[in-house]
Amino acid sequence: MGISGHSSDNIMDKKGVSSINAIRRDYRAIFDRDPAARSPLEVVLTYSGFHAIVLHRFAHIIHRAGLRFPARLISAVSRFLTGIEIHPGARIGPGFFIDHGMGVVIGETTEIGADVTLFQGVSLAGNGKDRGQKRHPTLGDHVLVGAGAKILGNIRIGEGVRIGANAVVLQSIPSHCTVVGIPGRVVRTKERGYPEAYLNHQDMPDPFLERIESLEKIISDLREELDSARNGRMKP
Repeated sequence: MGISGHSSDNIMDKKGVSSINAIRRDYRAIFDRDPAARSPLEVVLTYSGFHAIVLHRFAHIIHRAGLRFPARLISAVSRFLTGIEIHPGARIGPGFFIDHGMGVVIGETTEIGADVTLFQGVSLAGNGKDRGQKRHPTLGDHVLVGAGAKILGNIRIGEGVRIGANAVVLQSIPSHCTVVGIPGRVVRTKERGYPEAYLNHQDMPDPFLERIESLEKIISDLREELDSARNGRMKP
């Protein structure tokens, strides 16, 4: 999982990856995961998610150097320009991709692994007000978080987890699961591969619909058995 250990070098990120190399991986991730990305110039000039992560990586360097106010100033400028708010204290691994991005909020003590994808409106928010405490979530490598989802508090989201749109996740989730609903519930386990390889949202399971369909089938079977019993009694 790409959330281990701080490097002693202020320009180093997760797993000893430099900020410049991390930005290169962020850039390549756009072409790997967004079919709308057609040219390098288009990405560099028009992708707000890319602008936000580039500015964050430099703000994070300054933040770790102890220059907290300049780091927050860069973060505020980034929010004004992109509509994405990332606290400079957040630790984000390489290959990070924010698709569309408007309304994304990432809190101060958030930790994000490598090759993570967020969609618009995602909040990685905290609870509590104690300074110096871990208040925000930790996301493992290859996590995908759907549009509008909220992950709240000091919880851990395992590697390869897929979180459905508008889910509200309040508890830690084991690796390779799919989570939907309010509050978020695991509806699939031991998913193979990583979600960024296909980015499908249309096949997310609906546990309530599945339960209703199951109950309807039970009722239908009971009706058939009841009709069969009635017909048997009516025979001479």
